This record gives sequence, structure tokens and C-alpha cells, in this order.
Amino acid sequence: MEIRQLGNSSLNLPVLTLGTWELGDPSCWTPGNQPEDVVRAALDHGINSFDCAESYQDGETEIALGRALGKDRSRAIIGTKVSAGNLPPERVVASCEASLRRLGTDTIDLYQVHWPNPEVPFEDTCGALERLRQQGKIREIGVSNFGPRDMRAWLRAGRLASNQMCYNALFRAIEFELLPDCISNQIGLIAYSPLMGVLGGRWLNVDEIPRERRNRRIFGTDSTDPERITTAAEVTRVLQGFAALSDECGLSMPELAIGWLLAQPGVTTTIFGGKQPGQIERNARAAAVKLDSGILARINQLTDPLKQRVGPNADPWLEADESRVR
Repeated sequence: MEIRQLGNSSLNLPVLTLGTWELGDPSCWTPGNQPEDVVRAALDHGINSFDCAESYQDGETEIALGRALGKDRSRAIIGTKVSAGNLPPERVVASCEASLRRLGTDTIDLYQVHWPNPEVPFEDTCGALERLRQQGKIREIGVSNFGPRDMRAWLRAGRLASNQMCYNALFRAIEFELLPDCISNQIGLIAYSPLMGVLGGRWLNVDEIPRERRNRRIFGTDSTDPERITTAAEVTRVLQGFAALSDECGLSMPELAIGWLLAQPGVTTTIFGGKQPGQIERNARAAAVKLDSGILARINQLTDPLKQRVGPNADPWLEADESRVR
């Protein structure tokens, strides 16, 4: 598994990070397949980076991750996130200490602000996080879902190792401004939703995608807005183009999507989900694929019209006038 330095921080991460949202959901597991099995499979394939948050399953996911790691904690790099409502200094400290208890660890490797909170000055939150870092309770400080304006404001207030954003071949909004800013400031980009829920190849038309998976704005769910309908049609064109390229070059659509994403400048790691050891193995194989410049150029050409239509609003759920990513 390829390892990359996270920005200018002390952390070195594999190019795949296991997203743990489902670890704390009992309905996802069976007697023959438990969270420990998935976590062990990830470690066995060189995936020792785990992404979590205090809000996932109301803290149960942090508990499940800590239990699953057990004696292997020293092999793991744990990233977790503090919720936007807990950014006042005293609440940051309380949240961090609660996460440490649930995870069963003395130190959180990467402690991230899950979403910005415009009602709490960044200076206040940064100060509390820096004190936690100096106390050894966290190693590095990151943010998530911070657009260019908020990220620049944060950098004026304190240190920053990483920004976690939605980024994939269907949703390239961060390329307009945010990703160049990350690169110039040596901030590692952690990409979530590498397949956007649909680049696995099961559906090649937006209308075929189950409604519960069409909760991103590019899919135009239940919209009568002509612009959104046209964007959804563009997504269908891209999906069918991906399928054709997959057949032509003998690679699966996930291999193309993950290979393209990991080839983008500034990307340190991408977060993927998995409920079975076999899924971990398939994603590890996909991450090992190195696409040549010709295939990368064709994917760029295929997806660029959609990129231009989506524009620079990096909130995957809300339109620009309501965007939480500033």
C-alpha cells in the first residue's frame, strides 16, 4: 500500500483510509462478520488509517473502532471529528476527552473539525485544539468541509494539517479554488465519497439509481429545475462513458475512479467504506492500479463538462445559495 505524507504534518497515511460510520451500527453485522473482521482485514492489507467522528452512531462507532483495534491500536492512525456544535473551547476539550475514552486511547492522531461553525471564532477553537496538541491528547489538527474562505480564515488563526472534502471524478468542485489552496499551503487533502455512491458500475443512468442514493445535488432528485435536470443528464453521460472506458481498457469502474482520484495533485488519501473483508481486498487492489497519462486525460475530458456545470460550490448536498462550504 502506497504511503503519503499528510501535508506538512507528522502523519504518513496509506492512500486508502477505512471509513468507519457503519462500525457502530449493529444492523450491519452478523455473527460471522463483525467489525473486528473488517478492521483486521484493513490492517492486513496495509490500510492502517481509520476515519471516525463523535457524531457517528452517537459515539457508538468510536467505541466499536476502539474495541476492534484492541491490541493493534499502536499499528493504527485514528482520525476522528468534533461536531460543529461543540467548537466553543470548553466543549472542544470535553468532546476530545470523551472521544479518547470511547476509542480507548491516550492520543487521537488527527482531530478534525467536522463542519465550520460561523458562530464560534476560529481563534477560540484553534486555541483549544493547540492546547490539546501540546498536552499530547491529539497529534495533528485538521478540518472537514471547509471551503476556500473558511480555510484561509482558519490558517490565519492556527495550524492545519488537512482538509477533508467530497472529491471524485463526478464532483470536481474543489479543483476551482480549494485544491490549489491546499497544495500551495501544504495542506493534505483527504477525499471522501471516491465513488459518489454510483461509480461502482451498478447503474449507468441516474433514473436507475435508488432514490435513497440520489441525495447529492448533481443527481437532480425530484427536481423540476431545468438546470438540475440537465446536470443529472450529464451525470448519466459520464457514467456511460466510464463504463465504455472500463470495457476498453479492462479495468473496473472503481479501479478507474480510484486510480484517477489518487493521481490528482494534493490528494493524500481517500476514504472508502466496507462491511466485509472481501470489499477491503477489492479496494486495496483498486488502489494499486496506476493509470497511464492517456487514460487520465480521457477521464478528465469525459468529466470536464460536468465539472464546469457543477461549478465551484463544494457542498455536495446544497446549492450555492445555501452552501455550508464557503
